[in-house]
Amino acid sequence: MLEGLGRTQQDLLNALLHQAGGMSIDELAEHLAVTRTAIRQHLAALERDGLVLRGETRPTGRRPEQLYRLTDHAREQFPRQYQLLASALIDEVAEIIGPEALATLMRSLGRKLARDREQEVVDEVKIVEHMNQAGYEAEVFFRSSGDAQIVAHNCVFHRLAAAHPVVCELDLALIGTLGGGEVEHTECMVRGGHVCRFKLQPVKSVPEVEHHSR
Repeated sequence: MLEGLGRTQQDLLNALLHQAGGMSIDELAEHLAVTRTAIRQHLAALERDGLVLRGETRPTGRRPEQLYRLTDHAREQFPRQYQLLASALIDEVAEIIGPEALATLMRSLGRKLARDREQEVVDEVKIVEHMNQAGYEAEVFFRSSGDAQIVAHNCVFHRLAAAHPVVCELDLALIGTLGGGEVEHTECMVRGGHVCRFKLQPVKSVPEVEHHSR
């Protein structure tokens, strides 16, 4: 998100990142070598976008100075290395418990995430709603036959799944548990697909065996 901002606004946010207590308009103007008017304009735009908020006021002996600081949302826009940590953890866990147990663990995590969201089985529309809340860009696609498929145009774990394809088991378990069925992964971006495409298959019930008395 920060890449979409102008250079001055990026520098302003970076300055506030290093001053957790906040900075005044005068301090920002001096630090960035721009006018106070320009700082006011940039702060107004960043406040509107939810990146900056007004913090405490600081006494000066005259009129108190208003301090500005980053919102939690703004802090999350700066680079994170979650993927590096997750990849290292998966490597370590795989070495300790083995690949089959790791796949079982991923499926268990997916089922737990599903149960945290829904207690009952839901349809594809509701599954997509949960996926989008988690950062996916997903939609329900109906084929000419009327069959519903879930199409995700991105994968929130893409870089991680590219290094560790077992991560896809988490997605499959999540969708399958929410939808109460097995999931056919018909197209996958990790395997070179343009999207990730999922089709729910109802669980086949086992027919009851009739017992006849002689």
